Amino acid sequence: MKQKRVPIELGEALRLIMARAKPGKTEVVPLTEAYGRYLAEDLIADHPVPWFDRVAMDGFALLSDDTRLATFDLPVQLKVVGSVGAGHLPQKKVSPGQAVRIMTGAAVPKGADAVVMLEATTQQETENGVFIQVKRPVKPGENIARKGEDTPQGAVLASRGRRISAGEMAMLATFGYHSVKVFTQPVVGIYVTGSELLSVEAPLEPGKIRNSNSYMLESQIRQLGAIPRFYGIIKDDPELCTRVVAKALEEVDYLIVTGGAADGDYDCIPYVCQSLQADVLFDKVAMRPGSVTTVAQIGSKWIFGLSGNPSACFVGFELFTRPVLRCALGATAHPHLPRSKAVLVHDIPNNKRITRLMRGLLEVRGSRVLASTVGVDKSGVASSLVQANGLLIIPGTGQPLHAGEEIEVMWLERPDEGHFYV
Repeated sequence: MKQKRVPIELGEALRLIMARAKPGKTEVVPLTEAYGRYLAEDLIADHPVPWFDRVAMDGFALLSDDTRLATFDLPVQLKVVGSVGAGHLPQKKVSPGQAVRIMTGAAVPKGADAVVMLEATTQQETENGVFIQVKRPVKPGENIARKGEDTPQGAVLASRGRRISAGEMAMLATFGYHSVKVFTQPVVGIYVTGSELLSVEAPLEPGKIRNSNSYMLESQIRQLGAIPRFYGIIKDDPELCTRVVAKALEEVDYLIVTGGAADGDYDCIPYVCQSLQADVLFDKVAMRPGSVTTVAQIGSKWIFGLSGNPSACFVGFELFTRPVLRCALGATAHPHLPRSKAVLVHDIPNNKRITRLMRGLLEVRGSRVLASTVGVDKSGVASSLVQANGLLIIPGTGQPLHAGEEIEVMWLERPDEGHFYV
């Protein structure tokens, strides 16, 4: 017997899932395979960088005090007593009146406390040796990178749960992390339901549409750093749906089922949850699109019943599945889509008493974020997802919003616009 669903507020739905979301397992991978993974331990500097005083520019190492009276008209002359290349150690101490030719990255010779850049000197060879003329005073420490000025020993360079990008790869290599402890990538199963669905290569038929949700979800899952596994299209058969869901849950810890989430005669998700005795966190949220989203658990396994409408499915994943997967990946500090304030650039009619999440275009102008809607605001319309880089949160006040008003927005992660957090 069907039970009447009682919608809960969006904030309460998020609270319920976050109370149960937790980090996943960890593993150790080679540094070459660490890019895009999430650190399972702090990245700590076990030595200072640089770990010795090093030269920051090609030039001559000298004593700055020797140049204090140097001018363009009366340059100071210093004798060149050696040369040091990067990767080599200086063999001589620099004494007053002397200089050592030195390359970027080499260790600073003993006695020297500054480096004058090559372009600021002139050089002369005589029978008594090679000399340089310095035409201006050189400050103590000039063109020298001191030990530990980049990174002191013991510094936390990246915290547990941070996604490894190019910068983290450089630091891992700098500190000798040839293998890295990371969070295991969760495998997320996907089933799409609907007797009206065709495979992507099939020709269109009357009353049929092509499956698009699985491709969208696979992209969203990969973007997070998890691994999608598409199980296929299920016809609207509650008993069949229950059997395949139970089988899939033996292989994955997270399963998304799109479509069949409402209360129609052929909707499967309520039947599946009841048959498998799932612990349903909620099965309806006071929002549009995606109000009939279901989130449930069977033991430690998660089931996300998302709308079959593309935009509602997309929003449901971003709001509810994303934070659970990010926690599993170790990114517990920032599990949700980031939010900010934005100023509307046009009026938005608002006669609904329910929170709406409208696809929008967010643009940073100076110190302000400007927001406008894109496309048609219907759950089944997917074209607006191409342009949207944010979701406009329209409160269920029933009062229209006007241009110039400030609202809250969520930022979507667009690959062509970079990551907004890690």
